[in-house]
Formats: sequence, structure tokens, C-alpha cells
Amino acid sequence: MRLALAVVTAGALLAALLLPWVGGAGLLGRASVPASAALPVELTDDVPGNTRVLAADGSLLTTFYANDRIPVASGQIAPVMKQAMVAIEDARFYQHHGLDVQGTLRALVTNAAAGSVRQGGSTLTQQLVKQTLLQTADTPEERQAATEQTPGRKLREARLALALEETHSKDEILTRYLNTVYFGNGAYGIQSAAQRYFSVEAADLTLPQAAVLAGLVQSPANDNPIINPENAQARRNQVLQRMFDLGVITDRELASVSAQPLAVAPSPGSPNGCIDAVVGGFFCAYLQQYLEQRLGIGQGALEDDGLTIQTTLRPDMQVAGDQAVLKTVPMGDPLAGMYTAVEPGTGHVLAMSINRRYGCGGPECESVVLNTAHSQGGGSTYKVFTAAAALDRGIPASHLITTGNPYVSRVYKENGRPYVVHAYAAADIRTMNMEQALYRSSNTYFVALEDQLGSIEGPVRIAERMGMHFTVDSADEIIAQNRGSFTLGPEPTSPLDLASAYSTLAASGTRCDPTPVTSVLDRDGRPLAGADGSPLVPGDACTPEAVRPAVADTLAQMMRKDVEPGPDPRQTGVAAYVPGHQIAGKTGTSQSNFSISFIGYTPEYSASVMVLNPKGNQDVGGGGSGRCAAIWHDAMLPVLSGQPTAPFPPADPSLAGPPSASGAAAAYGTGADRGAGDEDAGDEEAAN
Repeated sequence: MRLALAVVTAGALLAALLLPWVGGAGLLGRASVPASAALPVELTDDVPGNTRVLAADGSLLTTFYANDRIPVASGQIAPVMKQAMVAIEDARFYQHHGLDVQGTLRALVTNAAAGSVRQGGSTLTQQLVKQTLLQTADTPEERQAATEQTPGRKLREARLALALEETHSKDEILTRYLNTVYFGNGAYGIQSAAQRYFSVEAADLTLPQAAVLAGLVQSPANDNPIINPENAQARRNQVLQRMFDLGVITDRELASVSAQPLAVAPSPGSPNGCIDAVVGGFFCAYLQQYLEQRLGIGQGALEDDGLTIQTTLRPDMQVAGDQAVLKTVPMGDPLAGMYTAVEPGTGHVLAMSINRRYGCGGPECESVVLNTAHSQGGGSTYKVFTAAAALDRGIPASHLITTGNPYVSRVYKENGRPYVVHAYAAADIRTMNMEQALYRSSNTYFVALEDQLGSIEGPVRIAERMGMHFTVDSADEIIAQNRGSFTLGPEPTSPLDLASAYSTLAASGTRCDPTPVTSVLDRDGRPLAGADGSPLVPGDACTPEAVRPAVADTLAQMMRKDVEPGPDPRQTGVAAYVPGHQIAGKTGTSQSNFSISFIGYTPEYSASVMVLNPKGNQDVGGGGSGRCAAIWHDAMLPVLSGQPTAPFPPADPSLAGPPSASGAAAAYGTGADRGAGDEDAGDEEAAN
């Protein structure tokens, strides 16, 4: 039945082919051939290859594809490969103009005599048309139209082949064909096939290798040299014999190569997706979410459009972060250690490290990007927002407050009663200025400072301006409830938000929205444009003076006291210090030790570290001054040691000056001990 259908189809096509020469107004007369402008774009656009995802240094992170294809130029394909393909598939390729009447006649006779389909009559140009329409079909109807065994489909392919030959050179058509055709084993195009079967570039293919690949096109599964080496060797020798018959190779080459055993050197295909990323699997997943949610580039475009995505990931920082996290929190530990780095002044996300593997199925695996997840609180890292709000109100870093322990708020309530907070023993100092309270991480001082501000709105709004997002309860809800605990960091917090917010301070108050991508190019190397014609990636999204420079620069000088070794043993972040560099930072521990944190920054880098159990509440032990500060140090040591860093700008004199009220401390009564507030454990790290 199939043979009869093939003969009828070929006969109908042959009749259509012969009509112009018989004198009629044949179906394929020149008037019926579509103009080049009417060719489908699939046949005129560049052949789409894998979408390439590049690191900041231009190295390949991964690729995305539905069909593993790496298009190459004509000069990147070994001449012997072209010769082998033409010899076995279309010996008259350079003589015909897209259709080969002689070849069709020969195929008809051969198939009829054999009683089966032994030989095809389609030219390489026709095959290219068929393969292109099939591989670019988006619907079942389009796929059926590209494969149905009817004279109509053959006639359409023939018309398109004639038009293609009018507008493209033979070498262009052959190169396009070699970049398009399927070679089996998941390899589309000659470059992918050369790598999959022989671990070489298409330009370096030898005669025996080229003969194997040319022979695969007719039956990629049956003649697969990895799975069916005997079939592949027999088919290879058929190709060699055909090349000899056409005078392409000598009898010596034929005898020599035909006698050789089949030799393959298989290699895996191109990496596909974030699970195959060379480094930064979680960064890759964050990138993919960003592309879809922010730029509207979905999975289909990633797999089919052959884009080039330039990312911000620095492989050296990613590797250093990975090693630092794993040194402190082992792979597969119930606790997740997260290191997240961004660049102040641009918002470029430089690294995302977790003690997990991305996308696999084992206990050490994870598919959620924990670097961006809002889970546990940030602890005392939020005290920076209260300090920023106070400085913004003109309250200087030297401002003194005397509190009792416990401290009973005069402004904030909890369950209808005054909010009460305790000082941890090592931070139980009754009189401090703001700078001391920040690096000693005093709970009582900062709730008293919130009292002086009169509302939580200032700290919440400045946190938002710095780059924080609140996803469980909105900023408006936190303000409406007037939560005195805000300064102790109970709100579910994203590690990326923390790194981004502190980078605003590192950039003297300029907030830059985090971004993992700097450009997206289409298959032709042009910036990918949106519906309005403008590039989808317009550039960095930065807001100058989101925080007043005077406030940001003064805070940096204040927080240097927490990291850089000094005379006060109550510093909480000294374990993060890298000698020879100015580093500002702040530790944090959430209630009940469910998470610990450290955020450190220089003028060039801002990085957060959080350790927590993402599956549930767990006392992680210790405080941010221990494991988190150690991870930050180990991750940044190789980065900072290899380069000088600029110093921070000086503090603003008006914000670092003497305390108000002629140096008198603002005194607040101790009140009765009514029990700890929800966040009274917000700062255990001072003991570490």
C-alpha cells in the first residue's frame, strides 16, 4: 500500500514536472513559482540555533533548546562533509535548479522494480524545504501538512524549492541544509552531530566520519553508529562507494576507509536548561523567571528562537560563593546556606550560591530559588532601616539614649499592651549612641529610637526606597499596625532584597533594581525588541538619591565599626573582615534563632548571607556573627584579595556630630517587666 502511494505521488509530481516541457501551462511553470518575497520566513531567516546564556565574562553558562542545533557558517564545515552529503543524497545537486526530473524518474523505476521504497527522488533543496516546514510547525495541522503523502504537499515543496534556488546560492542552500537536517541521537545540524558522535567540530570531520554522518540522514535510528554499529558501518561504506562512483574519492581511499572499523567518540549534547548550567543553576532559574515575568520571554522563545542572553553572573564570584557556603553548611544539610551578591550602582546580580543542587531529585536538590524567597526574618539587619530613618530626620549617629532592660515602649503596642523588649546580656548597656547601638546590636536602643520617631512609617518607607519588598503583609499593613518589632526584623525576608537594599547604601543612596541580564539579542545579533520597537532590556534601572547620600555615607562609616577590628569586643561582624579593605556590615538573628544573617558591603560589592531551614522552623544555633559572617569572608576573600577597593565616602559632619540637647542622653524609663515581645530574641549575635 505504501509503495503504491509512493508511486502514485511520484508519478503525479513527475507529470507536473514534465508539463512545462511538453508545451502546456504546467503546474510548475515559471508563472506559478512564488516570488522570493513570498517565501516563508522560516526559509529566509537565519537557521535558529540553541539559545545561549552567557556569563558576564562571555563564557557559556547553558543553552535552551527544543532541538539541539548549533548553526555554523559554510567555512566551518569540512569540505568532505559537503561532498559526502551531496554524493549520497543528491548527486546532481550542482546541475539542477531545485528539481531533478532525471533523479525522480530513476527513483520511480528503482522503487517499482524493487517492490519497495528504496530511493527518494527529492533534491537536497526539496528536503530542506520539507525539514524546515516540519521543524517549524507549531500546530498539529501544520505538522500534518508538512508530512502528508499527497501530490499537493510535494507540489508546494517543489515550488518553494524553485523559488529558494532563485534567491540563494548552492553553497548557501547546502550549508542551510546541513544546519537543519536531523542526524539522530538528538542532534540537529552538522555541528551538533559532529560533537555528539565524534566529539569534534564540524570543520574537523574526516572522510570516514563524514561518510557516517551523511549516511544517517536517510534513517537516523537504524543507522545510529552508537546503537547499531553494524548498520552504520554498512551504510558508511555505501556512502563511500557512491563518492567513489562520482569521482570524489580515489580507489585507495575507498579501500582504506571501507576496511576500517567504525570509530565513534560520543559526547553528551549541549547543556539544556538550568539543570545543566555549568555554574549558577539557581542564578539561571532566577534569570529564567526574570525573562518570563519581567521581559515576557517565555519557554517557547527560549527553546526555539536562538537568542543570545548576556547575563551579569561572575563565574569567579559564583564559584567562590559555592565553596564558601559548602565549607560551612554541607550539601544536603536540612539548613540552607544562601549567599547572594549584587553590584552597587548597577543592580547586577553577581552570584547566587546555595548548598543545594538545582532541579534534580535527591534530598540535596531544590527547585525553589531560595535566594529570592521570602521565608524567615532578617533579624537585626533591619536596625539599619531604623537608623537610616533617624539620620534622615536629622538625628545624628552620636545621639545618646539611656534605656532600661527590659524596655517598655511608650508608642508601640502588642496585643493591646505596651510592647516590651529585652537586651541580650552582652548588649545590656544602658547608655549608648546610635553608632554603638548599631554595631553592638542593641534591641532596647532601637525600639527606644523607634519611640522617638513616633511611628514605624519612616523605617518601613526608607526600607522600601532602599529596595526591600514585603510579601506576607504589605508595607501599608505593617505601618497601619504600627509594629514596634519591625526594627528587630520579623518580616519574611528575601536574601536578594537584603543584598540589594544594602547596595543602595554602598552606592551613596542610589537604588538599582536587581537584574540578572544586560542584553538579549535575536538570532541575527540585534537587540530583541518589544511591541513598541524598543529593546526589551533598556539598561540598568537606577534611582539616584533613593536615600540621601549624606545618610547612606554616614551609615557606611557607622557599620564599618561592626566589621573592621577595633577596640570594642562587642562588634558582631568582625569574622567577615578581609584585611586591607573597608567593609561595612550588619548581623542579624531572627526570633528563636529560626534564621541568621550577615550583610556586608564595599563600594563595589554588596552580599547577603542567610542560614535557615526552608522547610520549617528550626533553631539554627549561634548567630549571624558566626557561620554567616564566615561564609561572607570566605566568599569575598578571593575576590577582594585580587584587587584594590575604593574607600567609602566620609560621613556627613552634620549627621555624625555631637548629640543634641547639649550632650544629654535621652532617658527612657525601664517600666515593668511584662514579658518579652515577639522579637525579643532578635539579637543573640552580640554574644558570639
